[in-house]
Amino acid sequence: MKSTSEATAINIGNSKSVSATTKATQHPHAGVKRGLAIFDFILRLLAIGAALAATATMGTTDQTLPFFTQFFQFQASYDDLPAFTFFVIANAIASGYLFLSLPFSIVCIVRPHAVGARLLLLICDTVMVALTIAAAAAAAAIVYLAHNGNANANWVAICQQFDDFCQSVSGAVVASFIAAVLFMLMIVLSAVSLRKH
Repeated sequence: MKSTSEATAINIGNSKSVSATTKATQHPHAGVKRGLAIFDFILRLLAIGAALAATATMGTTDQTLPFFTQFFQFQASYDDLPAFTFFVIANAIASGYLFLSLPFSIVCIVRPHAVGARLLLLICDTVMVALTIAAAAAAAAIVYLAHNGNANANWVAICQQFDDFCQSVSGAVVASFIAAVLFMLMIVLSAVSLRKH
């Protein structure tokens, strides 16, 4: 750790001069906190990609199967099930939040000891991880039923017929869980950055 000092002379009037010494010191953990803030920024970019991929994949998923004639068809779409609609809305909210949180993350890089921005990110990230996990878990339950069905409730598995639909939906759920894990890592980084020692 280097500290610099320089003396400055200030002339007041003709006969007196005042000498002032300034000392610039760095915070002891500024480099570590700046490195954590840069890693947090990178995780936010990755989480934006995962959440946007989950939203776009689920939001554009549908498949139509012709049955005997073209007038009688079976169709599977994400908006047929409320859990998938909730999934799209929740991941879109998470994507928007992540995009809006980038300037605050940049502030944490420039000013590694800024507590207010880091605390705001910690609180909002915690809310977003809960929203993302809730949406992913609800969609995962429906995907499980689509793949395996439920013999007790006489629900048949639909993935033998709607294989493209099921693959797209499964990929969206995996992307959402990846975004949730990235949120968890960001929460841990924020907590470590807020630590005093």
